[in-house]
Amino acid sequence: MSSVKIPKHVAFIMDGNGRWAQEKGLGRTAGHRQGVQRVKEIIRGARDLGIQVVTFFAFSTENWNRPKSEISILMRYLDNFLTQEIKEFQMNNVRFTVIGRAEPIPKYLLAKIKKAEERTKDNSGLRVVLALNYGGRQEIVDAAKKFARQVLDKKADLESLDVEKFGQYFYAPDIMEPDLLIRTSNEIRLSNFLLWQLSYAEFYFCAKYWPDFGMEDLKEAIKEYQKRSRRFGGLDVSAKNN
Repeated sequence: MSSVKIPKHVAFIMDGNGRWAQEKGLGRTAGHRQGVQRVKEIIRGARDLGIQVVTFFAFSTENWNRPKSEISILMRYLDNFLTQEIKEFQMNNVRFTVIGRAEPIPKYLLAKIKKAEERTKDNSGLRVVLALNYGGRQEIVDAAKKFARQVLDKKADLESLDVEKFGQYFYAPDIMEPDLLIRTSNEIRLSNFLLWQLSYAEFYFCAKYWPDFGMEDLKEAIKEYQKRSRRFGGLDVSAKNN
């Protein structure tokens, strides 16, 4: 893997925790527990590689349809993650951000998230973004509503809206758009994740389940990314010369 052309922002759809556990004869929650360990590993590795932002799709707006017992355990794992990692984030200049809707996330967890965001808001190193109770379509609708309210309040002009300005109404408008999306478990779809922001990202699909995805796999994905030519709708240099 070359040390040049490292993606600035890598987004992850962490798929396959439950299947990983079931294939090993374990309960689904064992897969989620192992998945949290992979998140910690990838955060540390991304920091060492010089990646600026990592975004993890932790819990979607549709995941509330899962069994209540599984949801409860997932929330507890997130609670434990924040308790354990916040000190390390502070020590390593990592900024922590959550995107998504607050309701119906438990209040105790919202309070801990707010505390973690507040304590790390001035850190200037790697930014760790957790998409929690997140849906791409919902984010676009929420952004449209926010803009509409400003128009009604005469704080914004309808005709002045363009692609760049609309992005200012999203959950975290200061976060750069992803360069690379990685999805594990051989699933080839976006699943309502960062639909607006991924418009020009490179996609990398990995057959491994998330609990088996480690730093060597991340490096392999970056190697593939480095081979690609990102044209953003235009032509690359070689094409222009033909």
